[in-house]
Amino acid sequence: QAQLSEMTLEKRGELIAAMRKAGIDNAEYLARLAHEETGYGRVADKVQKNLLVSRRTPGIEDLVTRCETGDKGMMLIEQAPFGVIGSITPSTNPTSTVINNSISMISAGNAVVYNPHPAAKRASQKAMELLNEAIVKAGGPNGLMTAAKEPTLDTSKVIMTHKAIKMLAVTGGEAVVGVAMKSGKKCVAAGPGNPPVIVDETADIAQAAKDIVDGASFDNNVLCVAEKEVFMVNSIADSLMNTMEKCGAYRVYGEDIDKIVRTVLIQKDGKYVINRKFVGHDATYILRESGVQFSGDPVLVIADVDRYHPFVEVEMLMPVLGMVRVNNFDEALDEAFRAEHGCQHSAMIHSSNVHNMSRAARRMNTTIFVKNAPSYSGLGFGGEGYTTLTIATPTGEGLTSAKSFTRARRCVLKGDFRII
Repeated sequence: QAQLSEMTLEKRGELIAAMRKAGIDNAEYLARLAHEETGYGRVADKVQKNLLVSRRTPGIEDLVTRCETGDKGMMLIEQAPFGVIGSITPSTNPTSTVINNSISMISAGNAVVYNPHPAAKRASQKAMELLNEAIVKAGGPNGLMTAAKEPTLDTSKVIMTHKAIKMLAVTGGEAVVGVAMKSGKKCVAAGPGNPPVIVDETADIAQAAKDIVDGASFDNNVLCVAEKEVFMVNSIADSLMNTMEKCGAYRVYGEDIDKIVRTVLIQKDGKYVINRKFVGHDATYILRESGVQFSGDPVLVIADVDRYHPFVEVEMLMPVLGMVRVNNFDEALDEAFRAEHGCQHSAMIHSSNVHNMSRAARRMNTTIFVKNAPSYSGLGFGGEGYTTLTIATPTGEGLTSAKSFTRARRCVLKGDFRII
């Protein structure tokens, strides 16, 4: 990191360009590696995530200098690196998160020590290795990304408490985020979510159905922004679900719903928690393992359930979607707000009523709010804006970028500098 800090910003930009090329060139290889190691998601979708973060993660252009002049001289604010960042990454999006975070952090002038999720350590470490090789070939220092060879809870504690680590970036569940936020260090934390979808009577049903199926089935629902439950006004509910079936969803009823609950969820301390054996697995696998007869090759399971059903209450991270009927938009908004559990992470709406869209955006108060599109458009995939897979809602940075991993430094010059 000290060597990087001595390099010009132009040279840093060359290193980032090399990292982008490495991410693009190895997108499929890393996707297959992640899928083989974790069993989560779909290779084709993981390829798209690797390409997305390689191409659309902001680089050095995100570091904007601010300058003000006045009668008393000049004030300059520049974005400086923290130094060495400690980063904990998930098993759900391992290689894409490493590529994304590394581009952001190194663009900002930092080095990073990773503690990847143990279930995805091989794929995560390979992504770092390829990025490091690209940096060295481009004339940069070796080892700007490194990791615990055998990551554990103990190695994460070492990273969180080590005096050389000046900042933490944590993408994970509520427990690890809570520990990081109590570390006493500057922390960028991306926590959990349970993103709801509202569909009112003014929605374009054909488009809404396709968008919801596409978003909820993408990489088998492991993205934190993905549609996790739907609240649909009763007057369009049957039409929406019928159209979703035509778009690749498979609807289950009665006892088949209960079979899936007993298979993919576990009751613990009076609550349901996910059976990790089924996280990120195909809809067909979940149906077969649940003993549910089905036809075709569905990408998503949908079920007409009540508002307190575990398919609604639990962030399942699998292509199973609870569909809840409500009487009107007001009820849909109330239930969506409740089901999101105050995470303030992500939410979606399908509507042509601008007033309803505005009300929902204000009430949900989420970091990402998507109107009339699949959830992943909020990440810049098929939508406008830059991309990130570290969405820092608990600590407030939102969609992180290079600037998120800098500290503002002010320099003041008094006296003769102005020309007017």
